[in-house]
Amino acid sequence: MKSIAISALLVSAAALFNSNPAAAQMAEASQTATAPLSGARLAGQGVLRFLGFEIYRARLWVQPGFEAGNYGAQPLALELTYHRDFSADAIAKRSLEEMRRVGNFTAEQATRWQQALQAALPDVKSGDRLLGIHQPGVGATFKMGGRVVGEVPDAEFSRLFFGIWLSPQTSEPGLRQQLLASIRTAGQP
Repeated sequence: MKSIAISALLVSAAALFNSNPAAAQMAEASQTATAPLSGARLAGQGVLRFLGFEIYRARLWVQPGFEAGNYGAQPLALELTYHRDFSADAIAKRSLEEMRRVGNFTAEQATRWQQALQAALPDVKSGDRLLGIHQPGVGATFKMGGRVVGEVPDAEFSRLFFGIWLSPQTSEPGLRQQLLASIRTAGQP
């Protein structure tokens, strides 16, 4: 099944302008949601579907001045709301596959990162919401229910991991566009 690592990306920016009542409720909720980073704002949201089934919804939170072409050098948060059950092992394996699209890394790094990610992430059930926070130069922190569930203290891992959604080499360019909807400008990758 084609899915991106941590399954959960929210409704597209276009849905914000849709007359659908459910989309209107989501738009309202996104305006009132608390930002997971100090000074951050919602940049965009999207849904990953496979064969018509919603796999996950996601929201991207960024701070003012965020540049999509340099995402790895800036703090950000990606919130995923799952609509399917996944084991931490399955998420870690798929994440490494997707990270290879973004950049090169050694077999030793892959082994270390897969183990670290499996330890950092919980198994997820439909309805679970997982928040990943990218800290440039530090690594990634994962939260569920407002508490830290794990960390991967490796800056290169974190850059490649969040690149699954934000790199121009993503396997889901439409989702990337939705996540970056409010910050993309003409000529920006």
